[in-house]
Amino acid sequence: MGHRVKLIRPQYVNTFVKRNKNDRNDAEALSEAASRPSMRTVPVKTVNEQAATIVVKHREMMVGQRTQAINSLRGHAAAFGVIAAKGSGNADILLSTLADHPAIPDMANSPTT
Repeated sequence: MGHRVKLIRPQYVNTFVKRNKNDRNDAEALSEAASRPSMRTVPVKTVNEQAATIVVKHREMMVGQRTQAINSLRGHAAAFGVIAAKGSGNADILLSTLADHPAIPDMANSPTT
């Protein structure tokens, strides 16, 4: 239909919001911001740029989950008196210490099936 898409950064639109945040006020602020000739816009991402963003975000999520798992294991080990250093590099040392530690019950050391 001949429309030209413009992406405006939310930070630039926020200055045009007058009152409470709701859809009507947001639409009014967007309209006001878009009508400004000097308003800078953001270029539309290509499909490859979007795919790269997905890969980066997924990796960040997996690193966060790994950190959560290691910290949880350190916390559970501390409940049995086993203290371990922070960091993912020390996870293998912690696992081997837990496998050999006499205070850890067999139920916690046995792999689940």
